[in-house]
Amino acid sequence: MSLSLVPYSLITILLILPLTSYSLNMSTSSATTPARRAPRQLSVDYYARTCPHVEQLVATVTSQQFREVPVSGPATIRLFFHDCFVEGCDGSVLISTKPGSKQWAEKDAEDNKDLAVEAFDSINKAKSLLETKCPGVVSCADILAIAARDFVHLAGGPYYPVKKGRWDGRFSLASNVNLNVPHSNSTVNELIKLFASKGLTPDDLVVLSGAHTIGFSHCKNFVNRLYDYKGTKQPDPSIDPRLLKALRMSCPPFGRSGTVVAPFDVTTPFLFDNAYYQNLEARLGLLTSDQQLFFDARTKPMVQALAKDKQRFFQAFSVAMDKMGSIGVKRGRKHGEKRKYCSVHAL
Repeated sequence: MSLSLVPYSLITILLILPLTSYSLNMSTSSATTPARRAPRQLSVDYYARTCPHVEQLVATVTSQQFREVPVSGPATIRLFFHDCFVEGCDGSVLISTKPGSKQWAEKDAEDNKDLAVEAFDSINKAKSLLETKCPGVVSCADILAIAARDFVHLAGGPYYPVKKGRWDGRFSLASNVNLNVPHSNSTVNELIKLFASKGLTPDDLVVLSGAHTIGFSHCKNFVNRLYDYKGTKQPDPSIDPRLLKALRMSCPPFGRSGTVVAPFDVTTPFLFDNAYYQNLEARLGLLTSDQQLFFDARTKPMVQALAKDKQRFFQAFSVAMDKMGSIGVKRGRKHGEKRKYCSVHAL
């Protein structure tokens, strides 16, 4: 991609944004959780008899949210990632900390404090609607998986079948989060190790990172790249100079890094496409963890392949989301529950 074609006026406009929590930061640490086995009995038609219109009902909510609160899209996709990577895809990220409890729930972990309220609202609205039509049937975990797919498609991405049959997890601990989610300054080694612990390959890492084709990140997640990369007191030498200048205009070294956001994809930030990979080739990646995918020999070939072929990205993303959506799935009353309210345990 020719750098002369990059609309830096758009960059400058988009960087000057108010406080918001809609970063889709799939953003440094290695995991300690062992790989999960693929679950049994998930199926596309799992609710065919008990709630045959489940996808249409969820779609009425996601389509309205996308129109009225567009931030709901990238926020919900990010929420799905953070759910699946901690304790598996069991809706545990949706649980609120009990008043007076000494143990915080996942959503209150430091790494999850930027998860946007709009994402939780979308799931709660869908759950409320489903409870009027199919009470006690559809899990919050399945609703989150369906909604994430819907928002991918609404933003221009692929529409892929979502297997269902997940039960909601009974446990949600903030202490489980840090070692099980990616961070903005992760090395490729750390990312590969983390994804491998979830049964995902380096190619899956590159493909799923493509979710950063939409969404925004707070300055605090990349401010070190602009002023003090790896303690050098200098900017990251890999960042394009014009992007560096634009980011510095909105993100000073101190003071506002928690209240300003920038788009992951500076060329088409609201469209789900493969421009994310083209940006990495042009040194326009926002996060260190993103840009390093282009510089590492293990991940660069896939970055280049997806930058050239949007349909290949869409196909690979659909497969990878299905694979990720199968991590650590809970099945049956012995291991899970069906919550009436996604933020509160059933028991």
